[in-house]
Amino acid sequence: MNYKQLTQAERYQIYALLKAKHSQKEIAEILERSPSSISREIRRNKGLRGYRPKQAHQLAKQRRQSATKSVKITEQVQGWIKWLLEQDFSPEQITGRIKLEEKLSLHHESIYRYIYQDKAQGGQLYKSLTRAGKKYQKRYGRYSKRGQLVNRVGIDERPAVVDTKSRLGDWEGDTVIGKGRQHAFVTLVERKTLYTVVRRIESKHADITADAIIDSVMPLKEKVLTITFDNGKEFAQHERIAQALEADVYFAHPYASWERGINENTNGLLRRYFPKGTDFMALSEEEIQAAVDKLNHRPRKTRGYKTPYELFTGQPEKLVAA
Repeated sequence: MNYKQLTQAERYQIYALLKAKHSQKEIAEILERSPSSISREIRRNKGLRGYRPKQAHQLAKQRRQSATKSVKITEQVQGWIKWLLEQDFSPEQITGRIKLEEKLSLHHESIYRYIYQDKAQGGQLYKSLTRAGKKYQKRYGRYSKRGQLVNRVGIDERPAVVDTKSRLGDWEGDTVIGKGRQHAFVTLVERKTLYTVVRRIESKHADITADAIIDSVMPLKEKVLTITFDNGKEFAQHERIAQALEADVYFAHPYASWERGINENTNGLLRRYFPKGTDFMALSEEEIQAAVDKLNHRPRKTRGYKTPYELFTGQPEKLVAA
């Protein structure tokens, strides 16, 4: 049976019956509607002063007018899906970006079905899901062996505005360890936009780490207000970093990786391209930058399916292939 939209008259009836203390089940029986329809109507269209029929009808009307049209997986949409899967987008990121750019509504479960139908026919699209879905396991350092950092300023002293992610310029920094624990990546992520900068370092010596951070972020200096690091000794020259970038540097609490959760998550995304045991020194600069570009040009659900690049630069991108 097809669902029929509630009329304005029915909404006035619902209002009157609610005033008369009828239950939602009783209202459904009187209007010959399903209880779920009545429950949904009241839940979605109730205002600050309760359920009011005129307001409810207007809200429902606006919702229908603003709804994007549904789309089937046509040949053109198949092309979009294949292209975006090649860019390591998840099905949810694909649907979010198609809706943002093309104003077309497609459920991510439809993409999963399409992928597994392709697999049944001998296709390879499912391999993109394996690449995009591998979990990242956080390494836990031993703070007791790291020692205290001189003139360290704790996260408790950091301005409260940083927690809100409402301004551009607040960064988180960390390192990702390569094969044999000799080489590493320095990773820096801007909290509001998720824009990521990565620099390879031949060792985690404090002077080398500081040089890499200053060199990689200096072109973005005007967009650097604070940096929050973990407690690794590689960040011992934090005062030199702060002076060079004219930024404030803070340190998270020991064993509190959630205080730099954005950076931790980004490191996990980077590990999908360079798994544990990868010899970072065997990688070309082009390989490293290609992975970073994918992170910066991938839509993020938490940012309305906009990309870090779009949010950081203010320049819109066209990601869905025409």
